[in-house]
Amino acid sequence: MTSMTARSLYPLVCDPECTVADTVRAGALRAVLDGSRDPKAAQDGLDLLRKRIRTWADGERDRFAALAGTAPAGTGLHRSAARVLLQCAPLALVSGAWLSGSTGMATADEPTALAALTLYASDVGVGRPYRSRGDAFAALLRALDSAEYADPPARTALDPRILDSSFELPSLLLLFGRMAEEFRPETAGADLCLREAGLLPPLALVRAVHGGEQRADWAALDPGAPRPLEPAGGLAGSAAVVETLAGDGDDEDSRRVLAGCRWAFDRLVAWSQEVYRFAGDIARPEQQAAELIRLRAREGSVYHHAFQLAGRPLATWLAEARQDPYPLMSALAASRLVRPGQPERSALVTGLVGERGAMFRVFSPEDLSVLRQWIASLPARDGTGTGGDADTTVEAGTDTGAPSGAAAGPGAGAGAVRPVPALPAFGGGPDGQPPRDLREAYVLLQRRTQSPALRSWAVSYVHGWLGRARHRIDRSALPLPADWPAEGLRPWLAAQHDRHAEEFAQNREDELPTREQLIDSTVQLAPLTMIDGGWLQGFTDYRLASSQVGYSLFETYWDELGNGLTALNHPLIYRELVEGMGVGLPPTGSAEFARWDGFQDSSFELPVYWLAVGRFPVTFEPEILGLNLAMELSGVGGTYRRARLGLRKHGFSTRFVDIHNTIDNVATGHSAWAADAIDSHLSALPVGGPYRQEAWRRVREGYRSLNPPRSFPAWLADRRARLAARPH
Repeated sequence: MTSMTARSLYPLVCDPECTVADTVRAGALRAVLDGSRDPKAAQDGLDLLRKRIRTWADGERDRFAALAGTAPAGTGLHRSAARVLLQCAPLALVSGAWLSGSTGMATADEPTALAALTLYASDVGVGRPYRSRGDAFAALLRALDSAEYADPPARTALDPRILDSSFELPSLLLLFGRMAEEFRPETAGADLCLREAGLLPPLALVRAVHGGEQRADWAALDPGAPRPLEPAGGLAGSAAVVETLAGDGDDEDSRRVLAGCRWAFDRLVAWSQEVYRFAGDIARPEQQAAELIRLRAREGSVYHHAFQLAGRPLATWLAEARQDPYPLMSALAASRLVRPGQPERSALVTGLVGERGAMFRVFSPEDLSVLRQWIASLPARDGTGTGGDADTTVEAGTDTGAPSGAAAGPGAGAGAVRPVPALPAFGGGPDGQPPRDLREAYVLLQRRTQSPALRSWAVSYVHGWLGRARHRIDRSALPLPADWPAEGLRPWLAAQHDRHAEEFAQNREDELPTREQLIDSTVQLAPLTMIDGGWLQGFTDYRLASSQVGYSLFETYWDELGNGLTALNHPLIYRELVEGMGVGLPPTGSAEFARWDGFQDSSFELPVYWLAVGRFPVTFEPEILGLNLAMELSGVGGTYRRARLGLRKHGFSTRFVDIHNTIDNVATGHSAWAADAIDSHLSALPVGGPYRQEAWRRVREGYRSLNPPRSFPAWLADRRARLAARPH
């Protein structure tokens, strides 16, 4: 990036496979956090700053609520509240999303990361689809007929009714979240600020106007409030993250938490003040009409050269109205098109917009209501105005119309009190180098932040791996049927579980591995098992984590990491097992772990695939769904039970396999969720045509990718797939 506005950055950082963070120079972005425009805030410690945030937010909500008593009654008040509601959309639709990168495989067993994951799980409503805080705000938008740009949240950047300044805080905060390793303390501090502030102050106006209608889940809209049935979250959860991160308040992390909190408070105050001014303006009929004319001016000027208004072409008036619509409004008010105080007799909103009028369907019903209210608010003429009773009928075809559905570009709405400057140029950093080998890739891919070179390498690796999985798949013993079953995968899943149980019973008396063999196989699986859930890390993305397909995948990830508890954290439990075998391993995310000479190089092949494919939850969604099913089903009913026999025989803990044999069960566990996610994905595709069959083909390849063939022809297929995937 060289120069970018907050509005243009917003959809990029909302992307589940966000690339914009790849080239960001952390130092340049960090400069955004330096300093505060509020001298008092710059001197506060964290406790005092939190108190000031609470006091300010309470007062600011009272200010907004009071506007409901000063605005004109009727539909104009409801329209004003809806427009104020839209200013909250860029932030509220992604409430908590900046925590999506709080855990990576390198930090999957750290207390701070687990505390942040717990908080995030509460925000997304883990275990249920469409239960995130953002979903609650989208429901309110729909209830107030303002959701045209709400899905996905990135589309709000295209909504011309939203001020540019409404994108500043969420865009940068999401970017900090995408660079979790570099900005973890600052993100935690900013999150604490927003939780301390609670319900966004402008929403107090909306609540005052609509609160009695019970149209919103106000607890979900308040990021500081805990949520029923969810993990510990809200302000208490955010404070817990800061506590585990900042310690006694004397270290560098504490300073950075405070810097993030100050920055977020500074931006929140500035934004709220601007929205308050906007709210005061938009409540007036003339301001609503001015905004509407500004939005329509650009396109309308193309069609208005022949029509004269006060001695000038209307096209000229409209060109000027893009910056200042009031002169045009004054001219209209004095013209034969408008009869002040009498909208029912004004051609601008009657004959011109009728089915034979030159502006038929140019204005929406809501637009016409705005214009009628403005005309009704105009004082009656003193009798000297022109055209009082003149014929104002304009036939269709006259050069006075504008194309239906015209809209100005983003940010053109009235009420933009100040121009929003472009963000600093924080791109152009070094591209980096691709990994030298699988061990280096293993270390790098555990981090959330990546370079373009690493991203390109990861895509190539995934394509090659899938090329092997695809090789002669129809001639393999793949248990998945050739076509997706019409009844879904649950019956198939039950049959596979029965097969696993039968195989276990038949092989129960087979010789178990020796102690040395068991220890070696357990150790060689450590690079894989220490990143349990790594293939699902992309589904921690905010939108995917609460989607119909992705919510169960996020819940699976949440389970693999122990639901925020170190005692249940699968990587830690496996580490304890290895240590019980007398083997001490370095931290999983360290280079020392990857370079440990007790591992074979081949032990990193599958883990690197997991980490690589997990970065692309949209590009490789069907393949990940298939891989997830294969992984969750692989040990249930048979393999885990046999592994338990071997561990017990040699006196080792069986806790790891015991947990997996229960939580991966085919009735209510991960295997069942995996099957349901595939069924949900396939059910949404057309029955006829190639789309569903193509998706199922990819699911099958993903299923086989857990254990692809290793023959020489399969490796040639790997190479061909990589070459075919190269950009041309």
